[in-house]
Amino acid sequence: MGETPTALAGSHAQAPSGVTAAAPTRVRHIVLLLTVAAYMITYLDRVLLSAAVPSIQKEFGFSLITVGWVLWSYQIAYALFQIPGGWLGDRLGGRRALAGVVVWWSLFTALTAFSWSVTSLAICLFLFGAGEAGAFPIATRSLSRWILPAERGFAQGATHAGSRLGGAITPVIAVLLIGYYGWRMPFYSFALLGIVWAGIWYWFYRDNPSDSRFVNDAERQQIRDALGATRSGARHVPWRRILSSPQLWLLSAMYLCYGYDIGIFLTWFPKYLNEARHFNLQQMGLYASLPLLAGFFGDLSGGTISDQLLRMTGNLKFSRRVVAIAGFSLTTIAIPMACLFANPVWAVGFFCAAVFGLELTVGISWAVTLDIGGEFAGSVSAVMNTWGNIGAAIAAALTGYIATLSGWNSAFFVLAGFSFVAALLSYKVDASKSLFPSSARE
Repeated sequence: MGETPTALAGSHAQAPSGVTAAAPTRVRHIVLLLTVAAYMITYLDRVLLSAAVPSIQKEFGFSLITVGWVLWSYQIAYALFQIPGGWLGDRLGGRRALAGVVVWWSLFTALTAFSWSVTSLAICLFLFGAGEAGAFPIATRSLSRWILPAERGFAQGATHAGSRLGGAITPVIAVLLIGYYGWRMPFYSFALLGIVWAGIWYWFYRDNPSDSRFVNDAERQQIRDALGATRSGARHVPWRRILSSPQLWLLSAMYLCYGYDIGIFLTWFPKYLNEARHFNLQQMGLYASLPLLAGFFGDLSGGTISDQLLRMTGNLKFSRRVVAIAGFSLTTIAIPMACLFANPVWAVGFFCAAVFGLELTVGISWAVTLDIGGEFAGSVSAVMNTWGNIGAAIAAALTGYIATLSGWNSAFFVLAGFSFVAALLSYKVDASKSLFPSSARE
């Protein structure tokens, strides 16, 4: 009496000779599902701002350039606090660190609704971005302890697919809530969702799979055989080794290009549809969601294809590289096509293809941080994501100027240029070059 099914499964795994041992549990997949949910919540909160921009701008009377700097305040904090966030995850462990940052940014999501001026709005968004910055690096570090190498491409694709799904449904939900209750209500609602998630994560997740009461002995051994023994507790982060890696800087440069491009779709695309394509609020909510929905399928496809290629060829470098090059090449072609079509529906269709191409690459980038970063994937991914979000911060501020002075087409042609550069950089990224050989991690 009193034993849980998972505890019984663990005892069966040690059954005497002649008795069938229990199959490994799949608790790591529940951990992945919770991480996908966290990524969804980050983008619910993040895209909420861009969906609410037309209503906020109308209430406060901001110019397009002022809107750009308000969006920049979130993006620059999100960029600057990537490395501190990754460090926090590596020092405290994913259980405490991820629950803590989710509670932090959820509180500031709610406080954003109390803004009364451009200054108060910018401050709230800065602190909101500072908290949310830790989400992806800490989550990546958390997965590094659980997810098997052959599952990493799919896992990173799935998590980022969750973020894009969250981003895709946000404009629809936000427009509905704004229409009935005003632009502040969605901020309250999404904040509550984050706090509930943090409680569930803290209760379920353990930094070391061996410490989880839900994992049976067979799955513990499966993880140990694939990843080696996992140490618990705080560890020194070898920043000199991390920052001296040419592969990390190539990856970071590629991700800066990606960050600039996706940043436009996360911050400016609803406003573009409203101003340049003349969609009303309801149409904007629907059509702004479609490229991020396409990105959802891109995320799932990119990671899955890469893992399948790895199983077929055994070549990690090729399996990561070829998918990234294909994705960035598609975006390079699709962006100009979207700009040149006068029909707004056709234009949105090509923008969907562009974001699909972008998102083919993102799971690959984060899988590479696991491939080369190992136990310190949180800090490695934080460096990469810092540069990605520097790109997004530049996009947030610069696009307002470009659109005002030269038009929206010019703003989007810049995206095509960044995609082309990213495709070239992808050719040089080598996921097989670990920053930390096994002897260096012991």
